[in-house]
Amino acid sequence: MMKIPLPRQFALDISQTPKATLDNFLPGKDLALLSHLRKLVDAWESQKSSRSTENPLNQRWVYWWGQEGSGRSHLLSALDNTAEQLGMEHFSLSPNEPISWVRLEEKMDSLVKLETPSAITVDDVDRLDERLVASLFRILNGVQASKAIHIFMAGKAAPANLEMREDLRTRLAWGLVFQTHLLDDDEKIQALEQAAQARGLVLSPDVLPWLFNRFYRDMPNLMALMDALDSYSLETKRAVTLPLVRELLQPKQNIS
Repeated sequence: MMKIPLPRQFALDISQTPKATLDNFLPGKDLALLSHLRKLVDAWESQKSSRSTENPLNQRWVYWWGQEGSGRSHLLSALDNTAEQLGMEHFSLSPNEPISWVRLEEKMDSLVKLETPSAITVDDVDRLDERLVASLFRILNGVQASKAIHIFMAGKAAPANLEMREDLRTRLAWGLVFQTHLLDDDEKIQALEQAAQARGLVLSPDVLPWLFNRFYRDMPNLMALMDALDSYSLETKRAVTLPLVRELLQPKQNIS
């Protein structure tokens, strides 16, 4: 059956999308990872007002891997948002923004000396070029020398299966390593219901079953559709019913 693409005119509006948090992440089979991250965040909150911030390296050095759509980036964004909310020093790194790496390396000496928690997130480790791989190697050496820097990294494969220099692959596994998993259909429905609730959307009971038969089942597309439905419902001042969804997806055609 042909799947229905999301119309371009209802592309994701970042300004209306709820920020990623640990609370709006549906763990599925990833409960152990989520539980560990919650404990770290709880420690950030308690340590922020104290000077006792030393944690074992393997507790503040975490790498997770999984397929696209398994929540890898959501968790990194959630930690970035939490660190920002707590007023912590935090740095978000990805292959697409090399200038961020330069800025972090310029601050690493002072960051290593901090006694209060700080956080670094690194997305798409598997896509780093040779220059950024070298940068990450130096950053990890700084994290190892510190007492309060937390680093969280994500990629598409386990450290041993990444195609990169051996000394960095080894370092990625110095801390805790988790695999993130795709949600099954029931978990996806639960995640969509949660996303709708966060946006104040009330979906008629037939909407989600219909979408699962007619729309792509990967979470990025489904979440983008939640945002499109939110915008279209507000624009048309109508409830999110099956006729509205059909109208949104193919306004010029009748869909059986």
